[in-house]
Amino acid sequence: MNVSDCKIISLPKILDIRGNLSFIEGCNHIPCEIKRTFWIYDVPGGEERGGHAYKETEEFIIALSGSFDVILNDGENEERFHLNRSYYGLFVPKMMWRQMVNFSTNSLALVLSSTYYDQNDYVYDFNIYKQLSIEQLNNSTTQQSVVENKLSSASTHRRLNYSTVFDCTILEFNKHTHDKGNLTVIENSKTIPFDVKRIYYLYDIPGGEERGGHAHKELKQLIIAASGSFDVVLNDGKVKRTVALNRPYQGLLVVPGLWRELNNFSSGAICLVLASERYDEKDYIRDYREYSEYKK
Repeated sequence: MNVSDCKIISLPKILDIRGNLSFIEGCNHIPCEIKRTFWIYDVPGGEERGGHAYKETEEFIIALSGSFDVILNDGENEERFHLNRSYYGLFVPKMMWRQMVNFSTNSLALVLSSTYYDQNDYVYDFNIYKQLSIEQLNNSTTQQSVVENKLSSASTHRRLNYSTVFDCTILEFNKHTHDKGNLTVIENSKTIPFDVKRIYYLYDIPGGEERGGHAHKELKQLIIAASGSFDVVLNDGKVKRTVALNRPYQGLLVVPGLWRELNNFSSGAICLVLASERYDEKDYIRDYREYSEYKK
């Protein structure tokens, strides 16, 4: 691998006066699966993070808010990439030494990783990294377990009937504190009860706006206030429940079959959503009257 294998990838950007939206599907918009997702936040201006290589892991790095530089080195050549837009990111192949530097104050970095966490996959010493031979690189393997999530065999109609607002749960994740910025990690079917197949996020949101207003037949979601705050209003056709999200290390697990709306956004908030399925318009119910018929 060399730095020429690294590339900036543009993502879909859906414009909306209520806030823009971008989304990512593994092995579709980016050339790897998404098995681990983490984000770095509360970063003091000018800080540096990273300074390591992976033997097997590939990454996709996005500046969800603010800006920072990613310095990549293949042992011979070095290149610096400046990230400052939510609708593109940097694909980093395995066996590439990388550092994240020059953070603007309170930047928010989102990193999608192709493997589960494995301490043995890291190379922390640059001299050792340079000494790794091509043969060692080619023979390097990391065991990766793939967990298949199987939804209930019950029909969609039954699932919609039996989902209630009390089936949704606030999950609190580890907050890895550091004076150079905090970090929270999500791993498929470990820290959350599904595999992440799609990630999308809302940004550039004016204060007080509302988004959402739909239900899903099959999709499970984890909704996170990666920056700022907003409310999630859940409705099962009988009961409404409002959940306030305002911490980047907490998320709301939303089960299929519920009508949900997002409102009361603080100005410039970022809503990050991890989804269990790829995009499928047939999975959406966008009209509340239609949703009410499903719930009967």
